[in-house]
Amino acid sequence: MTITVEISRDPWATLDELLGVEVVEAIEDGIGPVAVYGRCSTEDNQDPETSRGWQFGNARKFVEPLGGVIAEEFFDVGQSRSVPWERREEGARLLAALKNPHRGWNAVVVGEGTRCWFGNQFSLIAPKFAAYGVELWVPELGGKFDARNPSHKMLMSVLGGMSESERQHVQARVRAAMDAQVVNEGRHQGGRAPYGYVVVDGGPHPNPRKASEGYRLRVLAIDEPSAEVVRRIFAEYVSGRGDRAIATGLNRDGIPCPSARRPDQNRHRLADGWQGSTVRAILDNPRYTGFAFFGRWARQEMLLDPDDVAAGYVIRFRRASADRIVRSRKPAHPAIVSVEEFTQAHLLRKSKSAGGLKTARKTERAERPTKRPYLFRGIVRCNRLRSEDGSQSTGARRVLPVSGSDARARITCARHTSAHGLPPRRRSPGSGERVARAVVRTGEPGPDRCRPGGVAGNERRGERQGGGESATRQSGSSVEPVPRGHQSRN
Repeated sequence: MTITVEISRDPWATLDELLGVEVVEAIEDGIGPVAVYGRCSTEDNQDPETSRGWQFGNARKFVEPLGGVIAEEFFDVGQSRSVPWERREEGARLLAALKNPHRGWNAVVVGEGTRCWFGNQFSLIAPKFAAYGVELWVPELGGKFDARNPSHKMLMSVLGGMSESERQHVQARVRAAMDAQVVNEGRHQGGRAPYGYVVVDGGPHPNPRKASEGYRLRVLAIDEPSAEVVRRIFAEYVSGRGDRAIATGLNRDGIPCPSARRPDQNRHRLADGWQGSTVRAILDNPRYTGFAFFGRWARQEMLLDPDDVAAGYVIRFRRASADRIVRSRKPAHPAIVSVEEFTQAHLLRKSKSAGGLKTARKTERAERPTKRPYLFRGIVRCNRLRSEDGSQSTGARRVLPVSGSDARARITCARHTSAHGLPPRRRSPGSGERVARAVVRTGEPGPDRCRPGGVAGNERRGERQGGGESATRQSGSSVEPVPRGHQSRN
C-alpha cells in the first residue's frame, strides 16, 4: 500500500531512481529564450528532417536544464560547412536578426559545433555575437563561450580544424568508393547520360540495404537516332572536317542538338542549335567506346576573393589531371564507336593542335556562308602567293586555268591578275570585291606580272592609254563578250 502511494505521487521519480537516471532540475531564472542553429549538406548523405531533429534535440537537452527555451530556429539545408555564415541563407538571416533589438532572444545554441563552424569561421563570427550582447552556447564547451578564457578559444580552433579534416576524410572515402565501383563494376555514377545514350533500369541495387529501401541500379543504353548522329560526327571528323563545319552541316540538315532533343536534362541550355563546342565535347568523350570513365571533371574550391579569405570559397569545375581519371577494366555499356576510331579522332585533334592556335583555327573553321556557291573552294590555290620555300603566304586566293578551243580563261584572285596583254578593266570604287573574276585572252599569253594589292600594273596603264579589248562574261558553259562600261559586278 505504501509503495503504491509513493508511485502515484511521482511515478517518474521512482522509475528514475530504479534505473539510476540522474535528473537535473530546471533553473527557474536561467538562460531564457534562445535561438538554435543547425546545418545539413548534401555531402552528409542524410535526410534533412532527420538531421534537423537530432541536432535540435541535442540543443534542447543542453539548454533546457539550464532554463533555456527554444524561441526561434535557423536551419540551413544543402549548404557546405566551408561556406561562410554570411553566404548561408539561414546563417545570414540569423546574423541579420542580431541587429534587431526586439528579436526575442539573447543567446544562440548549436546542436554540434563541428557542423556549424569550419576552419577559422568561429573566430570571425564570435565577435559579432559579442558586439550585440548575444551569448553562444556550444555543447563541446559544456556551456557558453567565454572570450576571456584562452582554453575556450583554443578548443574552438581545434573544433574548426577537426571539422575541416572530417569533411576532407568524407570526400576522400566517397571518391575512393566510387572509383572502385567504376573500375571493378563499370557502374554508372549518375548524372546526365551522354548524347547518344539513355539511362534505363538495371535491376535491384547491389547494396542489400539500398535494395530493401527500393533503390534500383541505373545503366546506359543506346538511343539509336542520336547514336547515328554521334557516328556521323566521328566519321566526318576523321575524314578531315572541322568541329564548326560538322556543326554547320548538322544544323543545315535540321538535326536537333542535344539540348533540344533532351530538354528535360538540359534546362540550363538554350537549345539554339549545334555549336562547335558541342561537337568537340562529343569527340572528346571516351564513354562512347563502351567503357565507363569517372573523374574527368573535378570540383575545385577556389577563393571567392583572394584579397578577402574570410569571404570563403566557391565551387568551380575544372578538367582533372590524368592521374585522377579512372576507367573500367571491361566494357560497361554498349559502344557507339570503336576504340580504334575514337583513338584516331583523338590523335588527329592532337596533330592539329601541334601547330599552335592559328593552325588549329584554320583547320577547324566552318564553311562560311556566301551568296554564290564556289565548287573549287579550298581545292584550288593561288600560286602567286607562294614564297620561295613553297609555303602558302597569308591572304591567298584561288586561281583556275580554263582551256578552250581558241582561248584561255584565268580566274584570278582578288590580289593578282594576269598582266600581259589583258584588256583594260576598272574596278568599281567601294565595291569591296573579294570574289574571283574571269578574264579571257585569245592567243598565247605572255609572261605574267602582278602587283600586290589588287589591280595589275599594266591594267591601269591600259586605262590611261584608252586601248584594249572588250571584257567577257561567262554565261553557262560559253563565254560571251561584254562591252566596256557594262561589266557586271561579281
